[in-house]
Amino acid sequence: MLALVLAGCSAPAPPVARAPVTLGDKALTSAPASDEPQPHPADDLAGTRWPDARVGGGVAEVSCERDDTDDPPRRLQSLGFYPLFDAMAACESTGLVRLSYSGRIDGGFTELVRRVSAMAQRMDLPEHLLDIDSAGGNVEEAIRAGDAMADAAWTVRVQRDANCLSACVLVLAAADDRVVHGNVGVHRLMRDRSNATSRAELNDELRNVNATVRDYFERHGVALAVADLMMTVPNRRLRLLTAGELDEYGLVGRNAAQDDLERIVIRRKCGEGFMRRRDAFQRQFEARCGVDERPWEDVTRCGLELRPAYGFPDTRCVDETPLADAERRLRLEDARQAQLAADAAASTDGSTQ
Repeated sequence: MLALVLAGCSAPAPPVARAPVTLGDKALTSAPASDEPQPHPADDLAGTRWPDARVGGGVAEVSCERDDTDDPPRRLQSLGFYPLFDAMAACESTGLVRLSYSGRIDGGFTELVRRVSAMAQRMDLPEHLLDIDSAGGNVEEAIRAGDAMADAAWTVRVQRDANCLSACVLVLAAADDRVVHGNVGVHRLMRDRSNATSRAELNDELRNVNATVRDYFERHGVALAVADLMMTVPNRRLRLLTAGELDEYGLVGRNAAQDDLERIVIRRKCGEGFMRRRDAFQRQFEARCGVDERPWEDVTRCGLELRPAYGFPDTRCVDETPLADAERRLRLEDARQAQLAADAAASTDGSTQ
């Protein structure tokens, strides 16, 4: 804790003015736009004197459990170092931070993702969840937010009563894992402040935007067909993707690009034999442990029981051992529950005396 507070400080860089590129979502949301890009120097969050920033037009909440019944979310407004640290302090006992966001994808959302990611790294929280409900917004900010999430191992969830539309699909695309129970929809890209006076001029503008989005999808393991589909749906309409299309396009479940990257890194560090054992364990784990249907504690314990049959945990590659982070979270949760039980027993004894 003391090291957190005493970390070094660095001055923010001046803002850079540039015209935003957005998905046209005016028909889908009435929230005020806050699209001015914010500066993102690589080291501006290294200290404790973070540049001033607020959430903006959306509603952001943070909690330290997977659902509201275990830990009611707390509203975030200021994104300063100390307010955010105070809001996330309880997460040290669970190893998890859950961010809930409802609203437009804009510069405030990008900064929200960056700062929660930076704080989670400082606090050594292994699991990061984002529950999102958004009708879209600024493409440039969605790309920045998605790239920041890809560097911080986020899981994005679209709950049953939520939507992820337009630019929000870019955020969904970049997550390490995607859980979708709500609506995911796309439509044609548009550039704000367009000067086009003909279809040819409009097409030239849209071609540039489409090329940027295609490059983004490609590096995050999403089928380029999604970008092509976006170009065919009029901006005033919306094309909801089916469960089959989400799977086919790589917008649900494990991110293929991240999975391949992890395999390359693990094979290089731990060897081919380790990789084969890890793959065999993963197949059995998914088949036997009900990954998507059971509480995470039960899933984790099921996986831990399976590990010895595949030579895990591995003493040479401890961090790469399957379920390493989940096991750590489970130990934190068990310790927390034990402390709660001890506190309750002590309170009962005191009342009796």
